[in-house]
Amino acid sequence: MEKFETEVQAADALKQAYTDLKNEIGKVIIGQDEVVKLVLTSIFCQGHSLLVGVPGLAKTLLIQTISSALNLKFNRIQFTPDLMPSDILGAETLDKDRNFKFILGPIFSNIILADEINRTPPKTQAALLEAMQEYATTVAGKRYELDKPFFVLATQNPIEQEGTYPLPEAQLDRFMFNIWLDYPSYESELDIVKSTTTDEVIKINHVLNAEEIIQYQHLVRKVPITDNVVEYAVELVQKTRPNTEKASDLANDYLEWGAGPRASQFLVIGAKCNALINGKYSPDIEDIKAVANPILRHRIVRNFKAEAEGITVNNIIEQLL
Repeated sequence: MEKFETEVQAADALKQAYTDLKNEIGKVIIGQDEVVKLVLTSIFCQGHSLLVGVPGLAKTLLIQTISSALNLKFNRIQFTPDLMPSDILGAETLDKDRNFKFILGPIFSNIILADEINRTPPKTQAALLEAMQEYATTVAGKRYELDKPFFVLATQNPIEQEGTYPLPEAQLDRFMFNIWLDYPSYESELDIVKSTTTDEVIKINHVLNAEEIIQYQHLVRKVPITDNVVEYAVELVQKTRPNTEKASDLANDYLEWGAGPRASQFLVIGAKCNALINGKYSPDIEDIKAVANPILRHRIVRNFKAEAEGITVNNIIEQLL
């Protein structure tokens, strides 16, 4: 691991590492710059991401490409209605000497791709809760620590609702970002089709390793931040809580529930990382605004009036900002 003489040097190195990662991922993923930026931000912030988009937008390919560029252990779990918690965590089995032996499940990895996470019942979805929050899991009363760094990058299809189970609010809250993937532009789709309909194999170079990622995660948390920026983040979150002291008229009119304190924490840590990858050494209010939408959109719940009038969560967040 490279040692830096000053934290300014380390901050510059993080910006360069981010640029290198973006370039490597860009060899495979075309036209999803904002999505790539948010996923990498969540990784540097020690957070998890939920990617929501229709089939065929390269959600799974994006996560596989990122794990290759980061040189981390990667496991994909395809969530299905018959998946059991033991299929994720592992289970105790009898060995040939009739002693119980714990067989590690796929969660014991650095990057977990939870593919179509809403296709499995809540009992199995809940198997991820402890791991996502505490970086450990408990099986048969025994606690097992997970390797660090550890990220859950989950995908979800917003169209097909038959045979799906909505994610519980408690689980949604553990995802730092809810990232929406949109259709590519005409030019991007041309490039995608040209690059994916040949026999060429694209090689992804390793940019960072586990030790370096952990080093940068600590660096992000050390970034200084002024009180007025923290106050802006907390006030923004408090404005989303209807019928409270700081509630906005918008929240009182259109929201059933607002965001919790975890949103304020993620806004601040996300702003710190956003500042670093843009070459700044301290975040400002613009950095809070840059990460606010994907942090808040899955933490606020519209009421019936908002749904009836066609007011979307994104409309509400944009007006609050």
